[in-house]
Amino acid sequence: MQRTQAIFGSTLFLILVLGLVVIYFPYIFCHWRLAPPFFGFLPVRAIGLLIFGAGLYILLDAYVRFALQGLGTPAPVAPPSRLVVTGVYRYVRNPMYMAILAAVWGQGLFFGNAQVIHYGLYLWAGFFAFVLCYEEPALRRKFGAEYLKFCAEVPRWIPRLNPYSPPHMHSF
Repeated sequence: MQRTQAIFGSTLFLILVLGLVVIYFPYIFCHWRLAPPFFGFLPVRAIGLLIFGAGLYILLDAYVRFALQGLGTPAPVAPPSRLVVTGVYRYVRNPMYMAILAAVWGQGLFFGNAQVIHYGLYLWAGFFAFVLCYEEPALRRKFGAEYLKFCAEVPRWIPRLNPYSPPHMHSF
């Protein structure tokens, strides 16, 4: 896939994911109305906002890396042609999913809405099943030993403390 196509495809997929998964569905649950903060502790709102912002930042960074380094999109129909192992991928194998969850759970904390938190739990279960049943087998087939080494070094969900340094890291 050419870089221009990858950028366009990633942008469209990002709009779809942000629009539906991160914005529309949480809105359905809370209508962006502030409920009393969890535990009656007002700083939970600030924590939620920070988590939401971090999630968006990581999500955008990961999308840019997929388009510019991987020359593909996060969509299964147009996957990257190169394995992306830079940026947040040096800490966790699934930063996009983690970023989406952070954005959703951050909204739940900010708005004080348990339904949004529960939605995030269901979302995580769906991501987990998708990663195990489709994504990881597809990546093993496509990238072989390179992906297996990456999996051995970088955790699926809980970030490692020090960055992974692959033998032939592409600069960004």
